Amino acid sequence: MLKRNRLFGPKTRVTFALPVDQPLGTVSVVGDFNDWLPGCHELLRRRNGTRTVSVILPPGAHRFRYLATGGVWFDDESADHVDERGSVLHL
Repeated sequence: MLKRNRLFGPKTRVTFALPVDQPLGTVSVVGDFNDWLPGCHELLRRRNGTRTVSVILPPGAHRFRYLATGGVWFDDESADHVDERGSVLHL
């Protein structure tokens, strides 16, 4: 699930959220905004039964995917677009 909060100026805070137990293990969101580096934006457990991470992004299209323990890549169906190369946000 994705949540967008418009900030002052042109930037937007995007919160990436997943259930705490699916998939099991560590999950990072990786994309063009962090040079596709795993671990830069690791989703952390929250008290409400989810795990999340927030990233502040400029306007434009941003491609991303999730990377879970064991090298499991997956997309976010709530993104603006999903194709064979991953998920896309349009801000």
